Amino acid sequence: MNVAGAPHPGNPEPGNGEQGNPKPGNGEQGNPEPGGAHAGEPEHGHERGSGTVLAAGLGMVVMLAMALMLLLAQSAVMASRAAAAADLAALAAADALRGISHGVPCSVAADVAGRQGAKITSCTEGGSDTVEVRTELLNRSMFGVATGHARAGPPP
Repeated sequence: MNVAGAPHPGNPEPGNGEQGNPKPGNGEQGNPEPGGAHAGEPEHGHERGSGTVLAAGLGMVVMLAMALMLLLAQSAVMASRAAAAADLAALAAADALRGISHGVPCSVAADVAGRQGAKITSCTEGGSDTVEVRTELLNRSMFGVATGHARAGPPP
């Protein structure tokens, strides 16, 4: 439409009985190209379904990343448990060494570590009532054995 509201002679309005230029793809005659596409439209037949493959691949990558994160989190938890077992065993052994509790320091440490799901790999009584304990968890992860190390006694 022009400014005055009358139809422009070169641009007919739809619905007023005049025929406009046929548009490809809307059921009117166009210039078909090989493969069924109309003029001006790109042919995408060979890319059909590529989005599905891309989405499936991306989903697999996300699932693999989550599995790896869970394994790393499990290893961190196991390392923390091994360190806690070593701390408790060293404190119990230091108490036995100083005479606060009964028993031989390293066997007391082994008993406490066993209750925490760990075993003693090394127990050393040092001078001035100190005990150094190394532990290893009985359960293994995919990344190996979780170990802990602790020293207990009076400050150096």
